Amino acid sequence: MPPALSVIIPTYSRRESLRRCLDSLASQVEAPPFEVIVVDDGSRDGTAEMLADYRSSYPLRVLSVRRQGPAAARNRGAAEAEGDYLLFIDDDVVADPHLLSVHAVAHSAQREAVVMGPMVRPEEERLPSWVRWEQDALDKQYRAMLEGHWSPTPRQFYTANASLARRHFRAAGGFDPDYRRAEDVELGYRLRDLGLSFVFRPDAVVTHYAGRSLRGWWRIPYQYGIYDVRMWRDKGRSHVLGMIGHEFRQRHPLAQRLVRVSVGGSLRARAVAASAVALAVTAGGVGLFPLARSAYSLAFNLLYFQGLYDELGSTAKFRSVLNGGSRAASPGASGSLEA
Repeated sequence: MPPALSVIIPTYSRRESLRRCLDSLASQVEAPPFEVIVVDDGSRDGTAEMLADYRSSYPLRVLSVRRQGPAAARNRGAAEAEGDYLLFIDDDVVADPHLLSVHAVAHSAQREAVVMGPMVRPEEERLPSWVRWEQDALDKQYRAMLEGHWSPTPRQFYTANASLARRHFRAAGGFDPDYRRAEDVELGYRLRDLGLSFVFRPDAVVTHYAGRSLRGWWRIPYQYGIYDVRMWRDKGRSHVLGMIGHEFRQRHPLAQRLVRVSVGGSLRARAVAASAVALAVTAGGVGLFPLARSAYSLAFNLLYFQGLYDELGSTAKFRSVLNGGSRAASPGASGSLEA
């Protein structure tokens, strides 16, 4: 019998967390017939050897590719998938026993939908303060959706725990391999263009064992800023920069002021962000988590807007986004942003 669901896991040098993820898939309750496809994206830590010896109770296929990034790895897995539905998860999560059944039931109820579930923190582990900040930000989004403050959108299409029909994935063209960050959100917009709805299922749970270093955390907001501009400039997503400007103007006045005076062609934003991170790490280390959260949020904003500034390429364009100018979100033929 062909599988109803293909679980696709890109991996890079996370041997033990991948093993834990694969083990969790053996304990699924009331799951439809499924297969698991692991795409090893050039791991260097013995992942290939572990996978060669791994014995599973479910159909498991391993594909090895040279290092190309998660978007290309997921595309390769999807190209080999036989299931009618694709479930993307990351190699550092543990699947709840009902994960697959919840995704399957959700698609039975809404066939033209993208289904997303939460990543929750492990109760038994003490998280680094920057990872705790990241999880708190996710939890805030989950609560907002559950309480009806806003509906799920492509911006919540995080492929650590998301599923869709294989035919929809192919119709949208898959992930853009040129995107090394926000590749899932970019695909989410194309899925929305196909008329798909986005559904958040709080009972489709994975536990996220994030091993992100502080250095890795530092790179994320800057890259998001860069790729948000590219979505506007290269993909014609005219609403993206307008939305960014609107959200910026909802932030605390002090945060707005620091972004305006710090972000630019100098190293000011990075210096202020470094000071904020140093404060956050110290505060988190002594249990002052509210102070740590505020400091991490400030650093994240500064680094994000510095990435935005650098990709836009001029102070006038950057100010136009922040100020919400009527022409700020209209890419011309050259991809320029008018002030």
